[in-house]
Amino acid sequence: MQIKDRIQNKESTIGIIGLGYVGLPLAIRFGEESLKVIGFDIDEHKVNMLNEGKSYIKHINEGNISGMVKQGFIATTDFAKITDVDAILICVPTPLGVHNEPDLSYVKSTLDLVKSHLREEQLLILESTTYPGTTAEEIVPVIEALGFKVGENFYIGYSPEREDPGNKNFSTQTIPKVVSGHTKNCLEVTTALYDQIVDQTVPVSSTQVAEMTKILENIHRAVNIGLVNELKMVADKMNIDINEVIKAAATKPFGFTAYYPGPGLGGHCIPIDPFYLTWKAKEVGMNTRFIELAGEINTSMPNYVIQKVSESLNSIGKSIKNSRILILGLAYKKNVDDLRESPSLELIDILIDKGALVDYCDPYFKSIPNTRKYQIELKSKVLNADVLQSMDLVLLATDHDDFDYDLIEKESSLIIDTRGRFEKSEKVIKA
Repeated sequence: MQIKDRIQNKESTIGIIGLGYVGLPLAIRFGEESLKVIGFDIDEHKVNMLNEGKSYIKHINEGNISGMVKQGFIATTDFAKITDVDAILICVPTPLGVHNEPDLSYVKSTLDLVKSHLREEQLLILESTTYPGTTAEEIVPVIEALGFKVGENFYIGYSPEREDPGNKNFSTQTIPKVVSGHTKNCLEVTTALYDQIVDQTVPVSSTQVAEMTKILENIHRAVNIGLVNELKMVADKMNIDINEVIKAAATKPFGFTAYYPGPGLGGHCIPIDPFYLTWKAKEVGMNTRFIELAGEINTSMPNYVIQKVSESLNSIGKSIKNSRILILGLAYKKNVDDLRESPSLELIDILIDKGALVDYCDPYFKSIPNTRKYQIELKSKVLNADVLQSMDLVLLATDHDDFDYDLIEKESSLIIDTRGRFEKSEKVIKA
């Protein structure tokens, strides 16, 4: 296999499609190993920034981008350059449709963009999270229809992304990488590629197993978060702080893993991936009741928070309508500039719809970017005593470490805490 030799001899060129939270760290990592990288994206502004050595993702160091460019990295919107690469990694979104069905439109449009530029002795790998069977059912037939013989003169693999934005304990290099191939030869080539950039590859027997592995990882988290979210509501009725309970339980050195409740699930993976499996399960005549129940609980959390906001305002003789409410944190989790599926956006949207006078503060977002679902025109407030004192209620939705929590507690008259950052008091209501 010529391509395997080129990869192992560091003579190959890597093409990465989708230069976002998954694709960009991969491009940096390949560049660190002195492999030539061409990045592909349909966003011209993003492409121009990267070619200038600038980072548009806060937790990705600009020095890494400029260093990658100095080593020869090129970003482009010209998909004809796919012919020039040996390995093609697809790192595009796989969202849900309006009825929580898988939306593979980005994957399919990517295949449409590249298929006329493919050649023999190339490796195509899907990294996007998807349901078991996607690679075999959606990608392999397209490649075979072009006349290639998969496993002989063209190679297809699947390796699910395992990025955790903002996590300083693990990196692209140190996180073990699950790898798979459509055939034995495909697996060999896929493994050889990732062996160049990660400390440990984990080969599995089929692309379906690798796809299911990623789904399991995120369903495990979604179900456990759903459990603690439900327990949070039960504990609240009993006047028990669930965060204190979890911290105490976490001292057990075996048999327990701490998961913490919040205002809802965010990020690209946990709110979405379970529905990929429930959809596929129905196709084979199965109902995933356990998973769907966790999804229902997690999806309902923003409404639970709004109920706590309403009750708290009522206790001081106010209603949501015309109350000044400050949302602390837009991102789906702390210390990142990532809005994907963030419950903060839903909370703001509901509060505005109920007539609240909403502001927000987030050091990572000067204004709220438009998303597929929300178009909210607000600019971030400076967090100071005057702003806090002017609010009827402060809602902590994302607990960035940059926030001055002593100032917030001192100057706010009423706080809804969805993240367990404050001790419960007369002015702090857990939600």
